[in-house]
Amino acid sequence: MFQWFVINTYSGHENKVKTNLEHRIVSMNQQPAFRRVVIPTEQVIETKDGQKVQTEKRVLPGYVLVNMSMSDEAWTVVKGTPGVTGFVGAGAKPVPLSQPEVDRILHHGVPAGSQAQKATVEFALGESVKVTSGPLSDFDGEIVDVNPDQQKLKVLVDIFERQVPVELSFDQVKKID
Repeated sequence: MFQWFVINTYSGHENKVKTNLEHRIVSMNQQPAFRRVVIPTEQVIETKDGQKVQTEKRVLPGYVLVNMSMSDEAWTVVKGTPGVTGFVGAGAKPVPLSQPEVDRILHHGVPAGSQAQKATVEFALGESVKVTSGPLSDFDGEIVDVNPDQQKLKVLVDIFERQVPVELSFDQVKKID
């Protein structure tokens, strides 16, 4: 019976472990015992220098998911793979993931197209920024609030020798070096 198991790896070596494991499965003639080897990732929108950039980020750094039929031979193939530190589970026996956990990790539980993309924030409170677009372009200000969910900043901008709070989106400002 095929189940999902979590393999612990050295952080940053997930791709190498996936490649090595897939190669070992073929070379040790264990293809019938394995279905998929997956590194869970998500699409993230980062704002860098005022530009939105879409990147792929690991959901679980240091872990790889394997859909396999557990047997002594399959266990040996995985455990002997370079970079694998072990299975996740209590004691010596690996514990399979439940289907809701797998769906959540692999984002199958979310209907296609409705998955919200997360944004990483490279703005911090107290930082100085320059407004790059809108009616206040070329004004400088200081960040007093960051809302990563809506990708908005509250910035105190000096207008007529007064500090006025203005709500701006991430792509309307850039950091002052």
